[in-house]
Amino acid sequence: MCLPITADRPGNRNVRCVCVYGKKRIELNNTLYIVVPCYNEEEVLRETASRLRGKMRALISAGKISGGSRVLFVNDGSRDKTWEMIRALSAEDALFTGVALSRNRGHQNALLAGLMTARGRADMVVSMDADLQDDVDAVDRMVDEYLSGADVVYGVRNKREKDAFLKRFTAEGYYKLLDAMGVEVVFNHADYRLLSARALDALSQYGERNMFIRGIIPMLGYKTATVTYERGERFAGESKYPLKKMLALASDGVYSLSMKPLRFITGLGVTLLVLAAALLIYAIVRLCMGYTILDWKIVTISVWGVGGLILLALGIIGEYVGRAYMELKGRPRYHIGETVGLDRKL
Repeated sequence: MCLPITADRPGNRNVRCVCVYGKKRIELNNTLYIVVPCYNEEEVLRETASRLRGKMRALISAGKISGGSRVLFVNDGSRDKTWEMIRALSAEDALFTGVALSRNRGHQNALLAGLMTARGRADMVVSMDADLQDDVDAVDRMVDEYLSGADVVYGVRNKREKDAFLKRFTAEGYYKLLDAMGVEVVFNHADYRLLSARALDALSQYGERNMFIRGIIPMLGYKTATVTYERGERFAGESKYPLKKMLALASDGVYSLSMKPLRFITGLGVTLLVLAAALLIYAIVRLCMGYTILDWKIVTISVWGVGGLILLALGIIGEYVGRAYMELKGRPRYHIGETVGLDRKL
């Protein structure tokens, strides 16, 4: 829990706070942590660190953030030399800290691990990807919005002209699908955002195993702001989000936050019953009028069609049942295998 010690006006962020977690008491004063999940990012990590170092030093010099601010890299079970590079960066500069998960747990769990590690150490936390597609300069405006009283600041792409047509079409269609399913998400926003200490506390209370973070954040209900930016090309390396992972993330968003697929099945079942009753009446009328009843081809198509819909319905229900089963087990979402530089002073 974070308690303000001094504040000269409501919404003022230029205050000194005390955060108490267990027996730990930490004094904060506009401390910023930038959380960067990493998976096989050895080709880009040095450049990412260089740009973030420049940004953090500039913000500290401007007096917007405290000298205790840090960059927190989260190694998500990388198979290359990502963790060795994080350790080397931390040895070179105390600005850089690191957390290594015991094994690969996926981007959302790695991001959550970083956020929860920063919780209690920072007044505000910015999350961003390691590939430098997110505009680092947008951090300045995020911090300004935080200092003005916002607890959540979304980084939103202002355009998608650099995306291939298929990616742009599927991405925008996905946001529209989530909206149709009743899931509240910010259009063209991924995981580039700022969260205050209070927002992090609230996020920590959500215990889902398959957490769709960008769908959870709008549920927190705190004051929000938006910062637009132009997303660039990946600096180096290959995307760590192939089509398979993108589809898995998309399904997490739907199944974790919406009951509409189940209601759709109910509606479809009622529609099929009405249609079957209408066809039965039609067949009886034709028989009474002396016409031949519909031939076997129509019956076969109907059976196949209904059978396919039943299997689809079972698949959707199975997704919900399987996820409920995994939630009931209550297994940890991740384990931290190693850390570097977390408790070291600049």
